[in-house]
Parts: sequence; C-alpha cells; structure tokens
Amino acid sequence: MSKTKIWVGLITLLLVFYLVVMLQRSVLLLGDADWTAKGLGAAYLVLPFVGAWALVRELMFGARMEKLARILESEDGLPVDELPRTPGGRIVREAADAEFAKYRAEVDAAPKDWRSWFRLSCAYDASGDRTRARKAMRDAIALYRAGLPVK
Repeated sequence: MSKTKIWVGLITLLLVFYLVVMLQRSVLLLGDADWTAKGLGAAYLVLPFVGAWALVRELMFGARMEKLARILESEDGLPVDELPRTPGGRIVREAADAEFAKYRAEVDAAPKDWRSWFRLSCAYDASGDRTRARKAMRDAIALYRAGLPVK
C-alpha cells in the first residue's frame, strides 16, 4: 500500500470522526430549549451530510482516476515525466507549458477519447493549473464511463 493511500485513509478516518461528532452535537443542540440553539442544531445537522457527500465524491474521483491510470499504464499510454525541474524539485513552468501544447492538440484531434483528456489533465497539473487539471480529469472519467468509441 502506498503512502498516499495511507494518508488518505487517515484523513478520511479523521473526517468521519469529525462528522460523527458534529452529528452528535447537532442532536444535543436540537434538544435544547433555546430556539437559537435549536437553529444551530438544525444547521449542524446538515453539515455532516454535506461533508459525507463531498468525501464520497472525492474518494470516488480518486478511485476512478486511479483506474484510468492503471489502464493507460497497461497500454503504455501514460505521459512520460521527463520535464526539467528546479533545484527545489518543481517542474520548470516553461517546459511544462511547451509540453502542454502537444496534449492540447491531441484532445483537439480526438475530443471523444478519454485517454487524450487524461493526458491533458496531467499536462495541466504539470503547468500548475489544478482547476483545469481536475476538470479535464472529470471529462476523461465521464468519457470512459460513457463508453464512447474513440474517433
């Protein structure tokens, strides 16, 4: 088991514990005679469910992303990380941006191929654009799940 999975497991356990405590506190507040406390209890009652939904959504995103990475790895389709790095270990932005153009062209050529979207997501991540990286990965996952044929 990788260190990342261990950390995800620990953080998940801590979040679940926190959500259970919030749920318990909301029940206590709902039982109070003060209407302000009841209002806070009602608000606290919603938060654990929102938190649980977000947790499940992120865990499913990670599991699906990992599944696609394993498929690409078995096909030798993962992008090779040969980008130069700074002495601190960060990817040189200019090199990542130059590599990005290659993966953007791949998506433009095959917009229904989840593999090209997966690689574009990696390129966005290397360029430091995490928001677009997650969006491209969500597109890759959606295309994979839809089972659309590759053009």
